[in-house]
Amino acid sequence: MSQAEKATRLANLHQKGRPLVLYNIWDAGGAKAVEKAGAPAVATGSWSMAAAHGYDDGEAIPLDFVLRIVERICASVDVPVTVDFEGGYATDPDEVAENVRKVIRAGAAGVNFEDRVVKGEGLHPIAAQTARIRAIKAVAADEGIPIVLNARTDLFLGTDPARHEGHLSEALEREAAYAKAGADCFFVPGLTDTGLISKVNEIASLPINVMMMGELNSIKQVASLGVSRVSYGPGPFFEFLANVTKACTAIE
Repeated sequence: MSQAEKATRLANLHQKGRPLVLYNIWDAGGAKAVEKAGAPAVATGSWSMAAAHGYDDGEAIPLDFVLRIVERICASVDVPVTVDFEGGYATDPDEVAENVRKVIRAGAAGVNFEDRVVKGEGLHPIAAQTARIRAIKAVAADEGIPIVLNARTDLFLGTDPARHEGHLSEALEREAAYAKAGADCFFVPGLTDTGLISKVNEIASLPINVMMMGELNSIKQVASLGVSRVSYGPGPFFEFLANVTKACTAIE
């Protein structure tokens, strides 16, 4: 498949009630392993990629290094690759877009793009984030690659689950705005209440992406909620480290 065909394929894998399952990896070896296991697409995880190379999350790993890793991943598998690109390594829409251009040229078919202010506090205002999304989609069109933009909101991740229902209105406002700006799916990591997930899915126009954590513990369960995409975030990396530690301590 060409890169453009991979992007189209990635978009088509988002099916309501039959979610695309992404077991997030951090290097080419992991990408080849999940492809061999039958995964129809590969997704990186920013936390995992940074930690695997000795960096903290939050764009601490240099962009040029990220691009080299992404290039190797994309060259190592035949399936579409979507890259967790955090906040785009910039704030200005044009600068974000040019950074995404580099990710596209490294071979990516999709990007995960969050509304958290990286290295700051809170979330970008809706108007600012939609400007960034529009700029990314414009660059993708200029490159001739219909890149799948997974618009992530950090309203729920790391916040008190008891307050999540109170964030629902803003989440849906952001979803509608991001959709209008050209986003292809909407990611709500940290939202684990099945009733709230169902409500988001019923109202939102975009395919919904959830992260397997907390109360979310089976693909069958989340599929029944009507989601279109499931991510594992840093979970696979934690499991990998645990297995390495266990094997090392068992050496006699």
